[in-house]
Amino acid sequence: MSIQTDSTPLEDPKDWKTCNCFAIYSLLANAEQTATMKANYENGNYGYGHAKQALFELIIDKFSEPRKRYNYFMNNLNEIDKALAIGAEKAKLVANNVLSRVRKKAGY
Repeated sequence: MSIQTDSTPLEDPKDWKTCNCFAIYSLLANAEQTATMKANYENGNYGYGHAKQALFELIIDKFSEPRKRYNYFMNNLNEIDKALAIGAEKAKLVANNVLSRVRKKAGY
């Protein structure tokens, strides 16, 4: 709730073009959600607290699936180790091939 806003009263329309909260919201929201938020700003009786709460809810909703995956992997670190081991084997094959060509060209 610490996004900087101006001191426009609750009942007055807000300028969505200069509002930091609206700018962030429009980056994450779909076109319909952005149009609704824009209408709320222009109609008045919609405060910055409402906008910030809507932004917060959008962030929670938008990133819920990545958060679940993060929590899963943090609770199953062995899964990460397995994926890293597979990647290391792939990288080793490529690196050995490149080193072999370099050694051949360098005469080693």
